[in-house]
Amino acid sequence: MSAPQSGAVPGGHPALRTALCELAGVRHPVMQTGMGWVSGPELTAATAEAGGLGILAGATLSLEGTRAAIRAVRERTAEPFGVNLRGDAPDLLERAEVLVAEGVRVASFALAPQERVVRRLKDAGLLVIPSVGARRHAEKVQAWGVDAVVVQGAEGGGHTGPVPTSILLPQVVDAVDIPVIAAGGFHDGRGLVAALAQGAAGIAMGTRFLLTSDSTVPDQVKAEYLRRGVTDTVVTDVLDGVPQRVLRTELAERLLKSRAPARLGRSLRHAAAFQRMSGIGWGDLLREGLAMRRSQGLGWSQLLMASNTPMMLRAAMVDGRTDLGTLASGQVAGVIGDLPSCAELITRIVAEAEAVLDRLTAAPSLAAEQSVVLPVVLPVVQSGGEP
Repeated sequence: MSAPQSGAVPGGHPALRTALCELAGVRHPVMQTGMGWVSGPELTAATAEAGGLGILAGATLSLEGTRAAIRAVRERTAEPFGVNLRGDAPDLLERAEVLVAEGVRVASFALAPQERVVRRLKDAGLLVIPSVGARRHAEKVQAWGVDAVVVQGAEGGGHTGPVPTSILLPQVVDAVDIPVIAAGGFHDGRGLVAALAQGAAGIAMGTRFLLTSDSTVPDQVKAEYLRRGVTDTVVTDVLDGVPQRVLRTELAERLLKSRAPARLGRSLRHAAAFQRMSGIGWGDLLREGLAMRRSQGLGWSQLLMASNTPMMLRAAMVDGRTDLGTLASGQVAGVIGDLPSCAELITRIVAEAEAVLDRLTAAPSLAAEQSVVLPVVLPVVQSGGEP
């Protein structure tokens, strides 16, 4: 396991050396999220090499596939990285043991795992960083001893909640005393500074990292993202019973208009396909469904629909079939217009953030100048004369 780095980055702005950097041992407070079928070894390693926290998507891999992917990342970089798992996976303890055995630095979760899993990972020396979409969830996992939380606002892609990042982030920051990483709507250095100003320890980005040259998503799929505007996404629960934000494609429009029987048949086919690919037995899938029913309050039809997301994402992100697959996307896709490498992206974000911080640092001198002018101007205005 790589040891955390310490100390300021030479020549860097001290405000950009945050708790996330110290905690995870990365150079920059930028995290790449664990997107299923997207955040493979290539993207994860490229992010880590660039000084950010790369997160490998393990939720869509089999147990052995996860082990192989971790080793593939290690072949590409010696920098710290993390692995994202499903908190409700039936074989979660086995997967957790893989992370322990392979010396992974960070365990990331889209849904918080059980407290006993958190404790096992913590006892083994891993950092546990779940994602949350509400203040109460952040408070709950802090009580379990997690090291930090990713807070995703409504602007984010994939499964998301109704509260915008600008409101949710400071609410969570005020409620917990562990590092908070902001997600939902971020893509540049201005956003990073804004998040830091609201108390975050860094930013997490999914769509922005998907749209890099290091991402293995097919070129025609990336082109579909790049041509979209900020209003070209939709939040719907027809895919898997839980609200998620996707690009408004022709397929998404058809699904929005489809009737329940058609969605049920598609869900059955996808459930069978995911069972074959993941290696999870039907009994385990049933137990997983029961756990989701209890923890998320889903109905039986919603549970069956939940198999849609991994398979429909795979159709697009791996096979390039935008006509058959959905495209999870944050609204930020509408302001992205290029495909830099991860190194170029993170370097750009840090440079932009430093420029903003330098400009803000110079603001007091401007205020001092204005304080001299105002007393002269105001009396004239108050007397009714021309300024």
